[in-house]
Amino acid sequence: MASNCSFDISTGADLQEVDNAVNQARKEIQQRYDFKGAKAEIDFDRTKAELKLAADDEFRMDALTDVLQSKMIKRGVPVKNLQLGDVEITGTTARRTIALTQGIAGDIAKKIQKAIKDGGFKKVQAAIQGDELRVTSPSRDELQAVMASLRGQEFGIELKFGNFRG
Repeated sequence: MASNCSFDISTGADLQEVDNAVNQARKEIQQRYDFKGAKAEIDFDRTKAELKLAADDEFRMDALTDVLQSKMIKRGVPVKNLQLGDVEITGTTARRTIALTQGIAGDIAKKIQKAIKDGGFKKVQAAIQGDELRVTSPSRDELQAVMASLRGQEFGIELKFGNFRG
């Protein structure tokens, strides 16, 4: 009965929570004094997992980004997974595109896999499966040690540990 225990490592944001955060940010912008009479828009494209921001100038763009990020933090959306695009200023409008990371990219998955191998864990194997990783081991304690080790490292994205089977 030497069955293997396993868990999955993934990343991504709940798109419904992102939508809720965007709606809350829009409401706050309508009520804030520094945005009265100014152009400030947030558009959320669920299919592309992408946010498009538009404002009058770079100062308001920064304020708009801060409002959006604060609402996302309150809703539990990992802001590490936001890839902020550059602010593009055209005429009287500043625009920015923010992409949401919804899966672990291949190069980051390889870094995570290497970190597990370099961690010196016995009989632990990590396999890349699409946009997530499956980590297996005969020992639950080893898997929990792997989780603790990965939490202490920085990969540029928020890691989610789920589907724990033992």
